[in-house]
Amino acid sequence: MTKTIDGPAFAQMIFCASAALDSNRQQLNDLNVFPVPDGDTGTNMSLTMASAAAALRENTPAAVGEAAGAAAAALLRGARGNSGVITSLLFRGISKSLRGKTECSAADWAAAMNKGVSSAYKAVMKPAEGTILTVSRLASERAEQLTKGGIADIEEVLTGALEAANEALADTVNQNPVLKKAGVVDAGGQGYVVIFNAMLLSLQGKFSAAPASVPVAEAVAAEPREEEQAAFTYLCEYTVHREKTRDAELLRSYLESIGGGLVMDADEKSIHVKLYTDAPGRALTEGLRYGSLQTVKVENLRPVQENPEDEIAPAEKAVGFVAVCTGDGMKELFTSLGADRVVTGGQTMNPSTEDILREVNKTPAETVFVFPNNKNIIMAAEQCVKLCKQKIVRVVPTKTVPQGVTALACMDPEADADSLDASFRESAERVHTALVTYAARDSDFDGHSIHAGEYLTLLDGKMLGNYDSVESMLGELCAAFGPLTPEFLTVYYGQDVTDEAAQDVSGALSAAFPDSDVSLVNGGQPVYYYMISAE
Repeated sequence: MTKTIDGPAFAQMIFCASAALDSNRQQLNDLNVFPVPDGDTGTNMSLTMASAAAALRENTPAAVGEAAGAAAAALLRGARGNSGVITSLLFRGISKSLRGKTECSAADWAAAMNKGVSSAYKAVMKPAEGTILTVSRLASERAEQLTKGGIADIEEVLTGALEAANEALADTVNQNPVLKKAGVVDAGGQGYVVIFNAMLLSLQGKFSAAPASVPVAEAVAAEPREEEQAAFTYLCEYTVHREKTRDAELLRSYLESIGGGLVMDADEKSIHVKLYTDAPGRALTEGLRYGSLQTVKVENLRPVQENPEDEIAPAEKAVGFVAVCTGDGMKELFTSLGADRVVTGGQTMNPSTEDILREVNKTPAETVFVFPNNKNIIMAAEQCVKLCKQKIVRVVPTKTVPQGVTALACMDPEADADSLDASFRESAERVHTALVTYAARDSDFDGHSIHAGEYLTLLDGKMLGNYDSVESMLGELCAAFGPLTPEFLTVYYGQDVTDEAAQDVSGALSAAFPDSDVSLVNGGQPVYYYMISAE
């Protein structure tokens, strides 16, 4: 029986939640119903919760209010993807409710859960049912009912809340047509259940989290020298499920060129990597050339303090720009269009709020516009608005990289911030984006029988089709572009596409749309063979 929770008990609950998410990361990722290489709910929630665990390992306050506050602050800055941001908001509400408390009772805990749900719902513009929001809301309502009924045992309250959460989770398959067709529950909701189940087990003494996880490769290699670690900002660890025949020694050579202390273990099925580096995004991007990422951990070895003076660039101009993208060609393009800073990230590599905030702070401007360029990064970018104390942050809700390119390309250097904001949004909305990638696994989706390795094409976020050849893909894509009567077509081709193949695609589009201005850009991006914009 547990009557109260203090700071160390709360910290242990967070440690266990983090460990449980890490253990269940791939199972959560597998709930993603669309078979594209994805940012992945499990990966994002795991990395987000790991930030809270790291903060509490460094300093565990005695008071539960202080511990919850430390966890919430770390979660907010470490949030990745929509699922990670919502998780951080749930715990932010919990911390607000527990502020000033040395210990919390069952009633305090139920009220805190309810406050967390309220914070999450308020932050989401259009809350959708059948998601983590639904699961957390019904769990908190059950907790509150139990305490109002006189239950004073926190374990009993959490047990009841989890029963409600599992019932709500099972029902998500009926609330979302896409989930119902795939026969799976919501991944974010399942992640919530994993978190609170681990927290309950922690209180019951049935789940013990080690101080830190030890990757497979580390167990068979000597630890790098301290000076080698100190030379770099990040520790990047990941496991690749091998899907391509590319020689792993090429990966080793590349990683050694961008970092130090490399530990790499490769066999026919997987590659385990541990690397100290200043470019974790590049390390992950290169890993994707060998297969899909199964586990990812990126740790900042020199965490940014709350607005440290040496990290904030003085305002030398009225407005500045930060863009999120990956691929050397895309980074060069954004820089040439006026982006002051570029955050490495995108599909499969959602940057954290702190990653974006760091580049905002380094931008020498009074007002900083952020272009997330991915629908799963917008919420993380929006958290910078309230976190950044020295600058005004405006987030342009670009959902694709081509939208961000077009918006920034239309920038009027004489316009004020309000006019720029309106112009950026209007320019982005004019862009239709086709994304050509590959099927990560066999799947039946929306009437399509999809096989791993096939070309998949999405147009404005919706699946256009799956194809076994570029020619068949282009034929259907041109037919879909037809009604849009595009004036401009731009083909951004990725790192796994040859110049000749890209020119063939560009030529086919020029032949299909002789009156359109067709451009070809070597973006060098991973995941997407082609990103094609139609304006």
